[in-house]
Amino acid sequence: MVEAVQGAGVVVTGAGGGIGAALARRFAAEGARVVVNDLDADRAKTVADEIGGIAVPGDASGIVAEARDALGGTVDVYCANAGVASGGSEAAEEAVWALAWDVNVMAHVRAAHALLPHWLERGRGRFVSTVSAAGLLTMIGAAPYSVTKHGAYAFAEWLSLTYRHRGVKVHAICPQGVRTDMLDATGTAGDLVLKPTAIEPEDVAEALFKGIEEDRFLILPHPEVSGYYEARAADPDRWLTNMNHLQQKWETAG
Repeated sequence: MVEAVQGAGVVVTGAGGGIGAALARRFAAEGARVVVNDLDADRAKTVADEIGGIAVPGDASGIVAEARDALGGTVDVYCANAGVASGGSEAAEEAVWALAWDVNVMAHVRAAHALLPHWLERGRGRFVSTVSAAGLLTMIGAAPYSVTKHGAYAFAEWLSLTYRHRGVKVHAICPQGVRTDMLDATGTAGDLVLKPTAIEPEDVAEALFKGIEEDRFLILPHPEVSGYYEARAADPDRWLTNMNHLQQKWETAG
């Protein structure tokens, strides 16, 4: 058991399946009281019933107040997990870009805005952001997703450096491929880049809990991402050339 979450009031957005459901199950197994959020009310209720949690369906951007009430007045841990895997290039429709920005970044900003006054007043709180390795690196064939996941990572980083001395702990989870419906939706680019090393959602939850125990900001369920991130920083041109070779391989296969 992880002492930091026993008895805690936890909210997990996008928890009707995939990584979110795995996080909700793990928090419940560790003794937390869990609010399960999803746009799909039936999926949220199914997971909540399974774990003895509370279903609060709806848009993740606006459920903090209702979730807080459901937990008796306090949210101790907020998992900003809901996301959209928007593919396409710079030519993607503006509505696609707007949705990716709203769900992958602004939902996190709105949640933090609602949570921080109480957390800062009492001197503690925990914000968990499900980002993606795409937020540290990038992903071929998915400009809206890659750009907004960079934004999600940047916001988590900013939260941590701004409020860690005031008791707010932040974790950014950055996996590569995870065997979920979202991975299936990535198409041939995902088949090439992500599926060969894809892990289970439960592996992501396990990585998060190890990170909580070790008080780490950056959570890498695929440890090799650390090396890729270092290589990108050390020699950006070489890294971009290698990624372009991957892009060409994908184009040729397509």
